[in-house]
Formats: sequence, structure tokens, C-alpha cells
Amino acid sequence: MDWAFNNLAESLLILGILLLVIEIAVLGFSTFVLFFVGCAAVVTAGLLYVGIIPDTLLAAMLSTGVVTALSAVLLWKPLKNMQSKVDTTKAKGDLVGHSFVLVEDVAPELTPVYRYSGIDWKLKANELIVSGTKVEVIEVEVGVFHIKSV
Repeated sequence: MDWAFNNLAESLLILGILLLVIEIAVLGFSTFVLFFVGCAAVVTAGLLYVGIIPDTLLAAMLSTGVVTALSAVLLWKPLKNMQSKVDTTKAKGDLVGHSFVLVEDVAPELTPVYRYSGIDWKLKANELIVSGTKVEVIEVEVGVFHIKSV
């Protein structure tokens, strides 16, 4: 503990980096509190190294608090906007593109079952596709293959 007070800049740098790692790696950048405090601790460590602020615990705590508040005020809205951008494109799985020959007719009102990879998949199509037609999976939902003729 004595080392931490005697080496205040190093201690703050280590603490800041640790908080940033926890925020990003463990919490997935979901809360910004540890991010703001971690950045403030790193900035304060830099200010201590350079000698801009005195090497005292009170000055380090005050500087960390002020930089935390400033970074929260300045970065809150941009970081919140960054989090709200959601990609709505559907992920293309391995099953999309799978082709096979129909054993039964498929139509919007007719959804037979196709067994693939040990799972019974319900087949759906937007139009009538007669048995014997080669089809391809164009979309996959839970337990459902959406197909079209090839």
C-alpha cells in the first residue's frame, strides 16, 4: 500500500488501464462509468508525470473527479449515439444456399416437412412448387426453411 502512495502516477495509470479493460472486455462497453473514470485516471497519471499537478493524493483525486465529469459531459451523447446504431441485416447462415429436390409439393398454404441434418424443417414458399423440382434455401428461421425453385 505504501508503494501505491509513493508512486501515485504509476498507481493511477495501472488503475485506469484496469478500469478500461474491465469496461471494454468484461462489460462490453455497455456502461460508460468505468470508461470515464478509467480515462480520467490515465489523464491524471499523465498530468502527474509531467508535473502539471502536484504529487499528492488530494490533487490526484480532485483531478480525476474533474476529468471524469468533463469527459462524461463531453462524450456521453456521442457514445450513446454510437450504441444506438443497430445493424438490422440478417446474418447469412450455413444453411442458406442449401439445395435439394422436393419430395412433396410446397405452396403458401402447404408446408410439408423436410428432414435435414437430423432436424425436421418446415418448408415454406411464396408460390406453388411441385414435387421433383430442385429448390434452394433462401432464408432460415427456427425450424423453417424458406425456399425457391432453382
